[in-house]
Amino acid sequence: MTTSSESTEQDQPEPADSRRGYEKIRSYLKTLDGSPGVYRMLDANNRVLYVGKARNLNKRVASYAKPGGHSGRITRMIRETASMMFLTTRTETEALLLEQNLIKQLKPHYNVLLRDDKSFPNILVAKEHEFPQIKKHRGAKKEKGAYYGPFASAGAVNRTLNQLQKVFLLRNCSDSTFEARTRPCLLYQIKRCSAPCVGYISTGDYAQLIRDAERFLAGKTTRVQAELSAQMAAASEALEFERAASLRDRIKALTQVQQSQGINPRSVQEADVIALHMEGGQACVQVFFIRANQNWGNRDYYPRTGAGADAAEVLQAFVAQFYTTKEPPRLVILSNAVEDPDLLQEALSGQAGRKVELSVPQRGERAELVINAQRNARESLARRMSETATQTKLMKGLAEAFDLDGPPQRIEVYDNSHIQGTNAVGAMIVSGPEGFEKNQYRKFNIKDQSLTPGDDFGMMKEVLTRRFQRLLKEDPDRETAQWPDLLLIDGGAGQVSAVAGIMEDLGVDDIAMIGVAKGIDRDAGKEEFHRRGQAPFALRQNDPVLYFVQRMRDEAHRFAIGTHRAKRAKSALKNPLDEVPGVGATRKRALLAHFGSAKAVTRAGLADLKAVSGISDSMAETIYDYFHERG
Repeated sequence: MTTSSESTEQDQPEPADSRRGYEKIRSYLKTLDGSPGVYRMLDANNRVLYVGKARNLNKRVASYAKPGGHSGRITRMIRETASMMFLTTRTETEALLLEQNLIKQLKPHYNVLLRDDKSFPNILVAKEHEFPQIKKHRGAKKEKGAYYGPFASAGAVNRTLNQLQKVFLLRNCSDSTFEARTRPCLLYQIKRCSAPCVGYISTGDYAQLIRDAERFLAGKTTRVQAELSAQMAAASEALEFERAASLRDRIKALTQVQQSQGINPRSVQEADVIALHMEGGQACVQVFFIRANQNWGNRDYYPRTGAGADAAEVLQAFVAQFYTTKEPPRLVILSNAVEDPDLLQEALSGQAGRKVELSVPQRGERAELVINAQRNARESLARRMSETATQTKLMKGLAEAFDLDGPPQRIEVYDNSHIQGTNAVGAMIVSGPEGFEKNQYRKFNIKDQSLTPGDDFGMMKEVLTRRFQRLLKEDPDRETAQWPDLLLIDGGAGQVSAVAGIMEDLGVDDIAMIGVAKGIDRDAGKEEFHRRGQAPFALRQNDPVLYFVQRMRDEAHRFAIGTHRAKRAKSALKNPLDEVPGVGATRKRALLAHFGSAKAVTRAGLADLKAVSGISDSMAETIYDYFHERG
């Protein structure tokens, strides 16, 4: 454990509770040998304070058992320690991996913690179809095809896909949409697709477009451009002026892509650039993704610094946790040295199945990449600290305005969305001291079929019941930060009273609740606020707390509407033929070509189905029975 620059408490008399902590830690030494492993420090309530790894458990624990010489952070941790747990491993590398898994699972107060750990999107060239689809992909790489990434965000992927469509005219529609088309879509009209769905391009020519696109994604843009130029010249000589013009437009689009990527490094083909900036007890880590000599975007992270860890510890913990669910690149460029570079490099290499290099450059292009990433980290942290200060002020104002016990740490806002009861969804958004916590948002597909269409209260009851039954099951003692301090409900006194009754039935009647009702003429700014057992009241129109509540309500409404629209769109695009057993892409294409639409297939008679080329008598009976048994 690296000590920080905080003043030590070596020369001051140890408080009694600190001495108890040292004595408790010392009592474990006789049971420990020199094995590598992981240790956990727990407080009097068995909450995990800290998870650490050690090459030699006995020596590491002994370092905590000696009073003095510790930073203020470590001294506080020792003071709170009431017991310890140990797990031995075969190697220190195994201990490092286990340590980071436990940190992510248990979220101890004194550890550095990566709080936002979503997966990154990739571009997938799906290879299961004779005309491969190019699309955005997130999650496990189970689908057959070539993956390119990671990209920093969905926006970065969408921009690249847009460029690929302009230059290479590749399809992005789903296989089911592809099979159902009888004429080219709008993308063909605006020169974004070569219309393979209706046979406007051969499989061989389309395969060449795919090869060119993959070379582009691999960074070989110059070679692709040279080949397109040669094809354009040949088309001109052959007097194929329409084809030459099309190639000219593609070359122009490719040139624009290259010009927009002027910040790309020339000497770094594949790397993640990770830069740390710390200030005022807070930290920001910027990660830039370099693939195929192209900058594929960046993301900023704000790890919890473990109550005062230094830069080396913060960066080592971040890197170890960051790659627990992601494949590391061949090169990881760091702004600062880490505590155990050899160990970390060995762990990353083992995870990737090949060598991974850690680099802390001092000069050259790599150093320039770090300087750029550090500048972004510094600016991002400054914005974050400013926003956090404003948010803290609003939380205090909210507590004062609504007579809460203190500033809430987690506010949950609920809303429903439907059209006459169809495609009904419930939505929950979360706000806290650092603003909207979008990774905590949840959507609920309404499952109760007995609800009257449009029964908003019935939907809210289902959502709250499912939400808090799960919380009670997963964390009955309320030890995690998943429990809200405040619920915001869209509605007046009746809605608040009804929701309070639901919470009482669940045995959760100690969470503050506020109903937000539209005021006169349903105008924003005239809202009335309701609390159970109290008279309704309003806030003055220019009160920042009023705007804060409005923003949270509007965000919940936006999330609910977006979730409902996505569900409705998915339902509208669903093809009834997709669920018929034995009907694959070929038979579906034959049926659609014969009848013209899926709806016509569902209404067809048995004799008509038997007349379709490629549909046997037994399959025709299966299709007929499927739709007519459903009535």
